[in-house]
Amino acid sequence: MLLSTYVKNTYATKVVLALVLISTFALSDIVRAQETENPYPIDQLIGDKVVGDFVLGPGRVELEIAPGESKTVELTVSNRIGRDQEFVITTEDVTGSTNEDTPIVLLGNDTGPYSMKEYVSVPQERFTLAHNTRARIPVTITIPPNADPGGRYGTVLVQTVSVRADDVPGAPGAPSSAVISRVGTIFFITIPGSVEQEGYLTRFGTVPEQKVYQSGPIPFGVLFENSGSIHLIPHGEIRVANMLGEEVGVLPLEPWFVLPRSVRLREVSWDREFLFGRYTATAYVARGYGEDIDELSYTFWVLPWKLVGIVFVIFFVSIFLIRLFFRTFEFKRKGSPNPPTHNGTHTNE
Repeated sequence: MLLSTYVKNTYATKVVLALVLISTFALSDIVRAQETENPYPIDQLIGDKVVGDFVLGPGRVELEIAPGESKTVELTVSNRIGRDQEFVITTEDVTGSTNEDTPIVLLGNDTGPYSMKEYVSVPQERFTLAHNTRARIPVTITIPPNADPGGRYGTVLVQTVSVRADDVPGAPGAPSSAVISRVGTIFFITIPGSVEQEGYLTRFGTVPEQKVYQSGPIPFGVLFENSGSIHLIPHGEIRVANMLGEEVGVLPLEPWFVLPRSVRLREVSWDREFLFGRYTATAYVARGYGEDIDELSYTFWVLPWKLVGIVFVIFFVSIFLIRLFFRTFEFKRKGSPNPPTHNGTHTNE
C-alpha cells in the first residue's frame, strides 16, 4: 500500500516537473521569437489612430567623427498602418546634382564619390512592429582609421515588406496590388581635417523668371553652388525696396544644405496688402564659412491691370473734358459781337 502510494506520488511529481520544463522551454522559445521579430526597444504611441503610414525620425543627422572613432544615434519608426508590419533597414549613398530640380540623388547599389554606406551598421535589418507602437533603432557610424578628411553622405532607409493595398485600413482597395513605402534619414558625416570649402550665390530672381506681376505673392529663388569637398549651409535674407528707395519688406532665408559639387535652389515668396509700381529685391547670402556675404539684386514691376485700366480711363476722360472745355470757351469767344470802337470825334448838332 505504501509502495503503491509512493509510486503514484513519484509519477505525479515527474509529470509536474515535465510540464514545468515544457512550459519553460515553450516560454523561452516565444521570448526568443519575439526578440527575433523585433530586437529594438518599443514604445506605445498615444491614441490608436489608423493613418495608413509609418513615420521615421529625425529627417536629418549631422555628425563629426574623427578617423578610428564611432558614434551612435537613435532613429525612431512609428507604425500607424493599422496592422502588424515587417520593416527592412537599408543604407544607400547620396550625392548632389547640378540640376536644380533634383538636389539629392539616391544611388541605390552604386557607390558615391563621398560614400558612407560601408560605415553604417544596425543590430538587425529586419524587424516587425505592431500597430500603434514605436521602435527605437540605434544606428552606429564607424570611421576607418585611414579615412581622408571631408564629407560622407548617405541615407538610412526604412522600407515596408509586401504590403497589399487591401491589407491597409482606409487605403483604396482597388486594384489590390503591392504597396511598398520607404522613408529615409539623411546623414551628413564630417571627418575633421583639411577640407576644401568653396561656394557662392550664382543666381537670384523670381521663379519662374518674370518682370511684371498683377499682384502678389512674388516667388523668389536663390541658387547656391557648392564647388568644394564638403557640404555647406548658406543662409541670409532678401530685402525689398520700392521705387522711392524705401524698404518695404524683409524675407529671412533659413539655413539650407548644399552637397559638394552641386547646386541647390532655395525658394521663398513675398506678399503684402497692396503692391504697385517698381520694386528692387536684393539677396544677401552668407556662404556658411568665413565672413563673405554674396549680394545680387533683381528688379520687377507690380501692375494690377484693373487698377491700371481704371487709372487710364480716368486719365483719358480728364484729358477729353479739359480739351472739350477749352474748345467750348474758344468757340464762345469767336461767336461774341465785336465791342464798339470810339475814335474820340464828337459832332455838335
